[in-house]
Amino acid sequence: MRLLVVLPTYNEVLNVEKMLRSLRSVVPDAHILVVDDASPDGTATSAQGCADELGNIFVLRREGKGGLGGAYRAGFAWGLDRDYEAFVEIDCDFSHDPTALPALIVAAKDHEVVIGSRYVPGGRIPQWKLSRRLLSRGGNQYASLMLGLAVADSTAGYRVYSRSALEKIDYQRVRADGYGFQIEMTYRARRGGASIVEIPISFSDRELGESKMSSSIVYEALWLVTKWALQRPFSRT
Repeated sequence: MRLLVVLPTYNEVLNVEKMLRSLRSVVPDAHILVVDDASPDGTATSAQGCADELGNIFVLRREGKGGLGGAYRAGFAWGLDRDYEAFVEIDCDFSHDPTALPALIVAAKDHEVVIGSRYVPGGRIPQWKLSRRLLSRGGNQYASLMLGLAVADSTAGYRVYSRSALEKIDYQRVRADGYGFQIEMTYRARRGGASIVEIPISFSDRELGESKMSSSIVYEALWLVTKWALQRPFSRT
């Protein structure tokens, strides 16, 4: 299986080299595409230096900060054009443990969408306060109920998609960003008939660099879920 790890970055100079080396040690045969949104801190330059040293690492430099969803769409398009068969989503800040990736890849042999889930048995968020867990869990339950997802962690960003899943999702039409992007991808995968499985992971907060999360991203996701739910009886996509 030709595997492409798509790694979106913006101002991740403190993490990107360590992440690339970690991925290379864990999945040595995978190729990696860094999709950088014109980071002013030199992230792309650091990634390119690592690519020159390790090989099979590529850097796609975008002209501006286009958001997580746009970065993944660009990365998927790049990989599909080059005949990759499976695509990994992972954050660069080590909130997703690279050592968990082999288990997701094994599951991808039998499923079109594999989600690294915090909310199935065995999933953990050891650093979060109860209030934050309840907000996240409640948002995921709301999305699953309103959209019929039958997925515990639709906002999760640690995933493996098969080529066939991206074709069923029609990912180029996905316009949401942040949490909304992950939910919309899940929704389209479910409506397209893709097989989905959740694998438990441990999720950690970043140690280096600044978080990209904001309340506006959360509110966008809740609004989009409500809108899609209202449109659901009249939509075929």
